[in-house]
Amino acid sequence: MSPPVREALAHGTARLRAAGISSARLDARVLLAKAMDVCPDRIFAESGLCADVSQRFSVLLARRAAREPLAYITGTKEFWSLPFAVGPGVLIPRPESETLVEAALDEFRRDAALNVLDIGTGSGCLLIAFLSERANAAGLGVDLSEEALAWARHNLRTHGMAARCRLEKADWEPSGAGTFDIVFVNPPYLAAAEFALSDPEIHGWEPHPALVAGEDGLEAIRALPPVLRRRLSESGRAFIEVGHRQAAAASEILARSGLDVQRVIPDLSAVPRCLVIGQAGSGGG
Repeated sequence: MSPPVREALAHGTARLRAAGISSARLDARVLLAKAMDVCPDRIFAESGLCADVSQRFSVLLARRAAREPLAYITGTKEFWSLPFAVGPGVLIPRPESETLVEAALDEFRRDAALNVLDIGTGSGCLLIAFLSERANAAGLGVDLSEEALAWARHNLRTHGMAARCRLEKADWEPSGAGTFDIVFVNPPYLAAAEFALSDPEIHGWEPHPALVAGEDGLEAIRALPPVLRRRLSESGRAFIEVGHRQAAAASEILARSGLDVQRVIPDLSAVPRCLVIGQAGSGGG
């Protein structure tokens, strides 16, 4: 290994560790690779660091030490094995949200012609991931944030989905009439107190409206039933992400509104994560 690279990595790790970052070495390695413009597994193949690279690395370390999310600094986050451009103004995709995509893929035939609505689309990760697996599906993503929609537009172009998907600025519901076979919803679900106690990367950088849902974290769930009753087709399914320990309360809210809570699907950490919802009397497993 090149001593300058090794020394730079050790320095970066120490700096980030002092800032309270538990993944200090991994983050330092990713940032050093970005400064060098190489893959992280190639940093030790270089003979050393030039002054420009050292300066870039120092700037990147300062941003991360200020607890700016790593994904904002690198400008990308992987979701469903696809790269998504992200930055200030958009929620960073989380791996647990892949549970919604997997559940929807399992629900419908591969060749089905599906009309998909993504409420609060953010980066577009749910919609794009699903469409990447279903060639006969088309989608509509809505979000109230113009910043988030700008990131979603970029990601649609990057993944060649612009012809199969459109975006609209809206809060919960798109304009015009029509129902959908699939409705994805990754609503804000942190309680105000949870948000206040969250990591600095979350409460200091990511968009608050995409994260916080009132005092109990269920405000967004309470707003959903009338939208789903209007927009979900008779045989359609909604896939709704919920927070830790929220599945029972969220299910009760939706069931009391007349919707059919068909099942709750855990994520890979065994946390009940995805509610599968149908119209009343639509049946289910």
